[in-house]
Amino acid sequence: MGESQNIEWKESWRDEYLKWICGFANAQGGKIYIGTNDKGSIIGVKDSKKLLEDIPNKILTTMGIIADVNLLSDSGKDYIEISVSSSSYPVSYKGEYHYRSGSTKQQLKGAALTEFLILKTGFKWDAVPVDEIEVNDLDKESFDIFRREAIRSGRVSKEDLDMDNEELLDSLGLIVKGKLKRAAIMLFYRKPERLFSGCFVKIGKFGEGADLQYQDEIHGSLFIIADRIIDLIYLKYLKAVITYDKETRIETYPFPRDGVREAVFNALIHCNWSESIPIQIRIQDDAMYISNSCILPSDWTAETLMRRHKSRPYNPDIANVFFRAGYVETWGRGIQKICEACERHGIPTPEYEVLGSDITVKFVALSIPKHHPKPQHDVLDDVLENNIIDILRSDNNKKQKIIAEELGISVATVQRIMKRLVERGKVDRKGGKRFGYWEIKE
Repeated sequence: MGESQNIEWKESWRDEYLKWICGFANAQGGKIYIGTNDKGSIIGVKDSKKLLEDIPNKILTTMGIIADVNLLSDSGKDYIEISVSSSSYPVSYKGEYHYRSGSTKQQLKGAALTEFLILKTGFKWDAVPVDEIEVNDLDKESFDIFRREAIRSGRVSKEDLDMDNEELLDSLGLIVKGKLKRAAIMLFYRKPERLFSGCFVKIGKFGEGADLQYQDEIHGSLFIIADRIIDLIYLKYLKAVITYDKETRIETYPFPRDGVREAVFNALIHCNWSESIPIQIRIQDDAMYISNSCILPSDWTAETLMRRHKSRPYNPDIANVFFRAGYVETWGRGIQKICEACERHGIPTPEYEVLGSDITVKFVALSIPKHHPKPQHDVLDDVLENNIIDILRSDNNKKQKIIAEELGISVATVQRIMKRLVERGKVDRKGGKRFGYWEIKE
């Protein structure tokens, strides 16, 4: 039997193995066997009785935990079993935090250590209080956006919002012991990058490969970003195919607006902002990629996301306020809504890829013919033809200048359309210019 997530084989004892014990305690627990080779065969250990006393004391002294240390024997050979339980709080060895992952031990540092400590203590990243920012430092426009959207969504009444900003933050659970949570800073502070670098969104329009054609960065509170980003994508980065249904102008974009909106808002509330990496949106003619740093629940994968699942937001305070504003749901239906939007739009289900600490959703563009069956100006002329015929039905003596004024177009355009109607045999001129009239051919 080889080493695994929960078992480690060691031929003899070394004090550095206290780090392995620390790693087991911070993970799922496990056992270390002293006096065995790497295949698990018992080879015996010297000074077993002394180790039986020394090891428990060293564990307690260096880490403050108790582990079961047992003396075992097989075929006359003594060996020691150290059984470590999973700890409900973070365990350090001389100020270092170690973690057992698979069959290896890792020392946690940086963002990984921060995330581990937050999970072990029951805190979420966005719930940690900050000292640097006060309520008066927050952004009026961000509060205005929240109040406007909350009323529009119907999830908060106008009467319930009739309070000052500090009371509002408290009612939303964004103040703890008189201090603002990180969520309050992310949602309502104009410059969150002062505290957490990388808190913005990058958008780029790409041609072939690495050909970056143009780009934008959207900075500000999450409400500022959410209020502006979708319009920017659809007005600047995407081109719509224009068609007409009678007089109605129809714009068809390559990606469903409601699906993209849901994906972008999901990225904003689930992003691991502690990584200091902005959300990135790459737009090509054939696809759109939305990427953000993330830490999925340990039992989730890209496949899990596509199935029905409970809502488990990485930043629950941010998610709650976005819900109150009507931006997202709380039933874990975000990806389902994205898939439904893609289906209605006639494009494939989006693809999710999890690579390390990054998650990316890919939208495939709607296949639109490069040459539409009827050019836009021809479609518009068809509309004008029908409008002019309707006018002539009510008064077949009406002058072209009057028709132009009624339709808000030039006299030259009316003359061109009238000539086209005559050539097509739809109308015919009877009599002269002064006393003549137009005969409509049904």
